[in-house]
Amino acid sequence: MRVPKRERQRQLEMSLEQNPFLTDEELSKQFKVSVQTIRLDRLECGIPELRERLKTVAARTMDAEVKSLQSDEVIGEIVDIELDKRAISIFDVTDDHVFRRSGIARGHHLFAQANSLAVAVLDDDLALTVTSTLNFLKPVRSGDRVIARATVDKNRSNEKRTFVDVVSTVENETVFSGEFQMYQTTNHSRSEVK
Repeated sequence: MRVPKRERQRQLEMSLEQNPFLTDEELSKQFKVSVQTIRLDRLECGIPELRERLKTVAARTMDAEVKSLQSDEVIGEIVDIELDKRAISIFDVTDDHVFRRSGIARGHHLFAQANSLAVAVLDDDLALTVTSTLNFLKPVRSGDRVIARATVDKNRSNEKRTFVDVVSTVENETVFSGEFQMYQTTNHSRSEVK
């Protein structure tokens, strides 16, 4: 049984409020309607397309939160951040990011997204990567959307280093993970203890 249009639009708004990263294709599968129907519903509800939603969130996030990087220094778009705790960024892989012969994304793009997120999540004017341990788990291809999630590991962090774990996924499958040991000019764990 089909959901009435008004109810579908209400549910669409709720879904995008909970997860603004949903594509029109994912929404069409969720609501069992065509992509065109989803686009019309979005227009009627005044909901911008995904790219515009991400730009708005990313600009607001960068201006309000990130201290250690300028917006043009971040690889991908930061869409959610809580300094010294967690952050999320999105990176859309295009033909410019892949090897021509295999169509697989070059690893330095995945590393750059994860590393810039590890720097950005720290509440400091200067944060630098000391060492990193990386795991490339699955190939990423042109057209894939990589969602990277960074978490500051307070249990392992100390007065000399801050540890940040980053996991990158494509369609909920882990494609990359990294552990970053970071240097900060201000160590917040030290100042909290005093």
